Amino acid sequence: MGKNNTIANQDVLLFDGVCNLCNSSVNLIIDHDPKGHFKFAALQSDFGQEKLKELGYDQESFDSLVLLSEGKVYKKSSAALRIAKKMSGLYPLLYIFIIVPPFIRHAVYDIIAKNRYRWWGKRDSCRMPTPELRARFVEA
Repeated sequence: MGKNNTIANQDVLLFDGVCNLCNSSVNLIIDHDPKGHFKFAALQSDFGQEKLKELGYDQESFDSLVLLSEGKVYKKSSAALRIAKKMSGLYPLLYIFIIVPPFIRHAVYDIIAKNRYRWWGKRDSCRMPTPELRARFVEA
């Protein structure tokens, strides 16, 4: 059985592994995902690069998180809102913003994505999960 089959029933979040904001967001999702619904992979990982290529996205300059869920692909604010909807606490309330037209939501997302390294910083290398969290990360 391949690795892709083992994640078939889980949502997989592809994120920028060197972005401090993105890594903080992954930590927040993990903290509010007690059932371990989400799996994670850095865009820079072999798995992330393979998925970007499969989806026809630019592997070098892609700057959006990607949510693979139930055979569908969500990017930008659509991905973020669908993730919030499945988190514990009050985060699912954020899903109300799905009513905002995507061109507006995505424009706000793009401003944040464009400035994420300047505002929150950047790591020298991708995040390495702790042994306790290793099962939550997809490997190639």
